[in-house]
Amino acid sequence: MSAATPDTPPHIPVLIAPLIAAAAPISGTWLDGTLGAGGYARALLEAGAQKVIGVDRDPAALEMAAGWAAPYGDRVELVEGVFSHLDNYAQDLDGIVLDLGVSSMQLDQAQRGFSFMRDGPLDMRMSQDGPSAADLVNAADEGELADILYLYGEERASRRIAKAIVKKRAEVPIVSTLQLAEIVEKCLPRSKPGQAHPATRSFQAIRIAVNDEYGELIGGLEAAERALKPGGALAVVTFHSIEDRMVKRFLQDRSDGGGGGSRHAPVQAEQARQFTLASRKAITADDAELAANPRSRSAKLRVAIRTDAAPGVTDRKAMGMPLLKGGK
Repeated sequence: MSAATPDTPPHIPVLIAPLIAAAAPISGTWLDGTLGAGGYARALLEAGAQKVIGVDRDPAALEMAAGWAAPYGDRVELVEGVFSHLDNYAQDLDGIVLDLGVSSMQLDQAQRGFSFMRDGPLDMRMSQDGPSAADLVNAADEGELADILYLYGEERASRRIAKAIVKKRAEVPIVSTLQLAEIVEKCLPRSKPGQAHPATRSFQAIRIAVNDEYGELIGGLEAAERALKPGGALAVVTFHSIEDRMVKRFLQDRSDGGGGGSRHAPVQAEQARQFTLASRKAITADDAELAANPRSRSAKLRVAIRTDAAPGVTDRKAMGMPLLKGGK
């Protein structure tokens, strides 16, 4: 997403039209747990939400929001925080939207250190606080680095890359994005036209580790379950397979109610269902959106409606959350 000013329109949020259709009618109070440039929040307000609580851990997003939110008055409330704590910010919500991953706004700012296409400090902290990507890359042992690259980025050359990182940092600290990208590139075959940059998976993995994105995701789903009123909608947009698998399994676990059984799994006692699925399959972009917004190509939307059942208990490993040694 590109930065918007009070005088310019926001970016077009990915899958916003099918989201609004799946959660219709849009009304009451919604919480946008990944506010960013405010595209979802504004679309929800225009679609009928009386109020949107915008949550973001990036202070820059909230500073920018102060401009576009002003005309909405008390219909917009801004909160600096993480969405895994969203139930501390509001209760009895009519809807929650989570647009996962890094924003275009963050990628476009070289000084934030998210992009391997721009030279900048190796930072990657969404909150601009705590240990940075440089701290991780220069301090983690080779085995931990390899596990992060493999489990969080699905990088098959994880051990080769981790070994190269450790060798290079013994010579000089790794402090810039292009420095790290060059190390990764030398470990992999040159990408063919149309293929992703060789450093894509490694940068994704390190960013996820720095920001504990998978832990945040499970925590956010659990917090949403606690904060939604019966009939409230949960809408989650993901951009890669691990995130989507985690969301899919969480919602399946909370919506199937147990029972049944098969030759692969024993019969379970019937349990209360915390959600009903708006669609069994993930919603993806249609041809028109794909043509207008290339970012939507990998996006998947899952929408579920909260019941009145008590919150469930989560087995994070069963939800498909990759766990490093030590449980993280």
